[in-house]
Amino acid sequence: MNKAVFVTGGTVGSGLACAERFAKEGYDVFITSRNGERAKEAADEVAVKYGVFAKGYALDIRDEQRVIDIFNDIDSLDRFVETVVLNSADMGFGTDPAKGMDFFTVPVEEFRRVFETNLVWNFMIVRQAALRMKEHHKGAVVFIGSNTSYRAIPNRAAYGASKGGINAMSKAFAIDLGPYGIRSNVVLPGTIKTARWVEMGSNQIVNGTLTPIGDISDFYDIANAAWFLGSDESKNITGAEIIVDGGMSSQLYPQVLNELKRKAQTQNGN
Repeated sequence: MNKAVFVTGGTVGSGLACAERFAKEGYDVFITSRNGERAKEAADEVAVKYGVFAKGYALDIRDEQRVIDIFNDIDSLDRFVETVVLNSADMGFGTDPAKGMDFFTVPVEEFRRVFETNLVWNFMIVRQAALRMKEHHKGAVVFIGSNTSYRAIPNRAAYGASKGGINAMSKAFAIDLGPYGIRSNVVLPGTIKTARWVEMGSNQIVNGTLTPIGDISDFYDIANAAWFLGSDESKNITGAEIIVDGGMSSQLYPQVLNELKRKAQTQNGN
């Protein structure tokens, strides 16, 4: 039985990079997306590029039976999902990404949907994967979370709280599933160089000037962390988080403010 990785939201960005990272190591790949055609195209691309078996599935939230059907299909293909990478998320922007979810006006249903996607949906997927992992006494669950689970940002309460919930849920999974040889960990990205980020150019205010190392993450930084936590390279790590944000969340003040303080001190002769 060939080992495989199961990646949600695996058609673009960090999700596709994660799928490719595992394929590079010889894993067969299963990709999900709300858009089934895009999932198929991404899977075909990975299969051709890395010479592995890959298949894409349409998968929407709130459909537990669809999750069950997908894993039953994978069973019929004689593949064992050894690693699950949970990359899909509701970003919690509401209907206006520029404004986010205003505390006083956001509909409760929109707020609730973020939690259903980022927590309940992921639970459905992990349970189906863990039922198979349990039989092999081996498996890894990797959540792609966010450093906003530690640091709040305006008008994104649902997103930050749900990502904090992922950290807690992963620790609970580490305890509940550990006796069956199943590990659970979280990758916490900060700002990522998405296509939208690149398009904004000099107008992008969240950039390397905010981090101690002067850079922010690309998709493959996230994928490499996911590979580490999802492979035997981290066989004794569970219930942990790896922050991949250039040190942004480790500082009290953004790096650009530190630079301004140093210049002011120099001018004052201190």
